[in-house]
Amino acid sequence: MRTLILALGNELMKDDGAGLRAGRILAEKGYNVLEVGTDVFRLSNHYRGEERLIIIDAILSDEFEPGSVLHFAGEEVFEKLKAEIRSAHFMGAIDGLKLLMKLDERLVNAEIHFIGVVAKEIDLGMELSEEVEKALPRVVELVEELCKNE
Repeated sequence: MRTLILALGNELMKDDGAGLRAGRILAEKGYNVLEVGTDVFRLSNHYRGEERLIIIDAILSDEFEPGSVLHFAGEEVFEKLKAEIRSAHFMGAIDGLKLLMKLDERLVNAEIHFIGVVAKEIDLGMELSEEVEKALPRVVELVEELCKNE
């Protein structure tokens, strides 16, 4: 199964860069990674019909501790991220993905995973908090587990 990993975030906003940092680690290991920054709509220009999409992003949550790594799959991605957790961006990546799915029917059939790292600090700066930095190996491990059968 072909996989496309979407690395989201803004590396100029501290922990919001977690998805990009994890994506770069995975790209160095040879995985198919697309850095979309805060513009999930870039997917429309680069999507080649991959059967699995793995989205990596920082998330905000009052329920989970900073550095927590959460994994949602399928419809759970849309349900959980809408109700319990807010994206670190004004228009959430998940809302953007829903719109793209209406525009590109191939996306409807893709297996979708979201791996979120709970941010501690979203503010100007390029450094990650200690909690988020320590979470990156777990993010990479989760992606590698999902991609084992390729």
